[in-house]
Amino acid sequence: MKRLLPAFAALLLLVIPAPGRPAAAAAPGGYQVGVGIGDITGEAAEVGMLGYADPTQTTAGLASRLWARAFVVADGSGNHVAFVSTEIDFVTQAVQVEVLKRLRAKHGSTYTDQNVVLTATHTHSAPGGYSEYMLWNLTTLGFEAPVFEAIVAGIVRAVDSADADLAPGSVKIAEGNLAGANVNRSIEPFNANPAADKARFPDAVDTRMTVLRFEQGGRPVGLIDFFATHGTSMTPANHLISADNKGYAAHVIEDEVHGVDWAHRGDFVAAFAQTSAGDMSPNLRNGGAQGPTDDEFENTRIIGQLQAGKAQQLFDSATEELSGPIAARGRYVDFSGVQVGGAYTPDGQAHTTCPGALGQNFTAGAEDGPGPPIVDEGDLNTNPLLLVAGIVVNPTPAAVRACQAPKDVFLGTGSQNPPWTPQVMPLQVLRIGQLAITTAPGEFTIVAGQRVQDAVAAQLGGVTTHQILAGYANAYAGYVTTPEEYDLQHYEGAATHFGRYTQSAYAQELAKIAAALRDGQATPSAVQPPSLAQNRFSVRPGVVLDTPPLGKSFGSVVTQPAASYARGADVRADFVTGHPNNNLRDEGTFLEVQRQNGSIWQTVATDSEWQTLYRWKREYLGVSTAQITWTIPADAATGTYRIVHHGDAKGLTGTIRPFTGTSRTFTVTP
Repeated sequence: MKRLLPAFAALLLLVIPAPGRPAAAAAPGGYQVGVGIGDITGEAAEVGMLGYADPTQTTAGLASRLWARAFVVADGSGNHVAFVSTEIDFVTQAVQVEVLKRLRAKHGSTYTDQNVVLTATHTHSAPGGYSEYMLWNLTTLGFEAPVFEAIVAGIVRAVDSADADLAPGSVKIAEGNLAGANVNRSIEPFNANPAADKARFPDAVDTRMTVLRFEQGGRPVGLIDFFATHGTSMTPANHLISADNKGYAAHVIEDEVHGVDWAHRGDFVAAFAQTSAGDMSPNLRNGGAQGPTDDEFENTRIIGQLQAGKAQQLFDSATEELSGPIAARGRYVDFSGVQVGGAYTPDGQAHTTCPGALGQNFTAGAEDGPGPPIVDEGDLNTNPLLLVAGIVVNPTPAAVRACQAPKDVFLGTGSQNPPWTPQVMPLQVLRIGQLAITTAPGEFTIVAGQRVQDAVAAQLGGVTTHQILAGYANAYAGYVTTPEEYDLQHYEGAATHFGRYTQSAYAQELAKIAAALRDGQATPSAVQPPSLAQNRFSVRPGVVLDTPPLGKSFGSVVTQPAASYARGADVRADFVTGHPNNNLRDEGTFLEVQRQNGSIWQTVATDSEWQTLYRWKREYLGVSTAQITWTIPADAATGTYRIVHHGDAKGLTGTIRPFTGTSRTFTVTP
């Protein structure tokens, strides 16, 4: 995450074999594959976004819907792997636990915490409030049950669809490099690493891209792209829900390349997942501080288009087919006190991790999301005001402070009862033939991530030939830097929760799991993540009442479109509306752009398209408006069009009733 609490600081100062349904239809030695997609958008108004940690950044409409995209691969022995990419900031343990519970109720033991991977694209423009850990919910004013339910239900729908879609097929892999879509925003810590580490990343960036091509009977049905760049093309000033650059890349592949419109989503599914993006920014100017242009929407398009273009090139060239066993191993590890052997530490000596804590330099934020001017990145001089604030709000034992050195602890999140951030972390290594996918719940810098991959590869030599580290997986516990990077205490090091040897511990524990997978051994967990249901509370009042202004009714048009527009122009219509949180319209839409075809009105766009914007505004008290904008595509058919708005209003008795408003017609000209 870019920075979790700079605003809060300012306020303080103020696959195991499954006995479930076997893949009986798969050819001997072959695979079954399936793809699915589910809407996870959540509450579109007045809910805090997660990522920039600015409590004033609340949702106020949609730039794009958010999706969970699922890919299931099964072999003839009944072994399954399910990989899910979600367009949210990060996956929380509460989400993982509930998703697995619902999958178990429907599919038995086919899908478990061993073989189901839930990852996040790390957009910073999605609703928050879906964790049971206090720190993650501070800027959203608590737990948001509708957001949580939208995410969980959408993920489950996606996996269910992918499972139902299973058919004999194949998975092919291609690897390449994409330049110009990321920069290193933390160059000084990167340069603190040994020369051998730095030499693996010319220009201090990870340009590697891996693409998986999913086919059923030779027909392409899905794509997973792995590439490291942050979901921060949209800025902290944005209030529209957006899947950011990776969501735009998915749109390009699904909609523009494969022609999947809103009514046929799922016919082809394209996910753009993260790898080690901890120090990789899409903002190419000023060391990650600014995007390619001064327009955040254009920046989203540029970085997304770059990823989509390279991904499609690799997709088209993919010829190497994955074959061989499917297997998965995983376990939960308590990272508050991992004993790390010298084989994984820079000095060759044994060390230990620490209970979670955030350093004072964490409040500085990162280059593409700076915090208040309280302390500078890398400044190891204690700010006395931050020290006092942390001691008052979140006291940390002296032993933890010593363990976390040279970090100057601001918040001892793991020392509270219950802890403010998770300590018990899920780890996995999955095998699909010659590919190993390693998963971990953090934001790894490129060198930290590479060290983990090397540790896993050392155990799987001769078993797998391709390695991927999928970060932001199954839970979230901040950043992971190398010990050398940690010592400088820039933002990423200060946000490395478990101390100087966090990366070393991940490498060791994942290597153990890889060895167990190689040898066919079980990986039982000695610990489990705690249930913190008591933290599911919110102080946000929610929707009280919707009222139309005097002389108007819900759905009335306040601003009509002009009579005609040329292609490429923006069409706008404003409506009297109700609060969008009355009905999230999951798998539905708040708007339709319709074209007249004889006596029939045909829908050509909804709020799931990137050519539309839905802005919600509270005018006063219970009166609100919906501003709908449609950017006419260059290839739009000429003819007569109209804009339709769908909404829901809450009355005095609490009853919620739907309504529809329709604009006057307008023509589209060449």
